[in-house]
Amino acid sequence: MILSIILCLIFIVLGGFHFYWLFGGVWGLKKVIPTKDNEKNMLAIPKFATLLVGLILVLFGVAYLIKSGLINIMISNWITIYGYWFIPSVFILRAIGEFKYVGFFKRIKNTEFSKADSKIFSPLCLVIGVIGILIQLIK
Repeated sequence: MILSIILCLIFIVLGGFHFYWLFGGVWGLKKVIPTKDNEKNMLAIPKFATLLVGLILVLFGVAYLIKSGLINIMISNWITIYGYWFIPSVFILRAIGEFKYVGFFKRIKNTEFSKADSKIFSPLCLVIGVIGILIQLIK
């Protein structure tokens, strides 16, 4: 139960950051979008994508709140079978990365993003993945 609550809080905070950016916040924005050789990020993340990611993260948080038993909502059996394995799998894959810009095995390591990714984002993703798997194994 405690691990589920921890994951719920992590996901709510991460979703909150995305909503903050959606509504014009700029704190931390330079460190969350991959760039090449510290170039100015010319990539404009669509507001819809930011909204979608924020909603998904909050939904993940709610899923773990349900898993904790603190709220009782009937969810489909396939979600309990596959969904609670899917979520940690996504975050472990994110921690491993795509071998160029993100993850533990990235090649570009000198940018603001890559430094933040190595210190914060990839370890956080690994922790989320491991906690999610522990929750499934402990049941």
